[in-house]
Amino acid sequence: MQERAHPRQQRHPGPAEYVRIAVVLAVITVVEVAIYYIEALSGMLVPILLVLSALKFALVALWFMHLKFDSRLFSAIFTVPLAVAAAVFIALLALFQRLFT
Repeated sequence: MQERAHPRQQRHPGPAEYVRIAVVLAVITVVEVAIYYIEALSGMLVPILLVLSALKFALVALWFMHLKFDSRLFSAIFTVPLAVAAAVFIALLALFQRLFT
């Protein structure tokens, strides 16, 4: 009897894909460091860094924790609350910045 693969099963990444994801994470980190030193972006520093950090979190969670290959529910459990928390945090930062300036 021949075994069939689960219809939603996808192949897991090989070492080359992990290296590509690591390079993307390194590039995002370099961008974060560069943004810190750009004076013109000092007012938007925290929101930009939060977005880039959330992107890195999602990449790590989806690829290195293999959530990309599991149910979409698991991916949503990790990424949606982070996006909501970041949006609330950015909104509060904007609110308090306007109140105290």
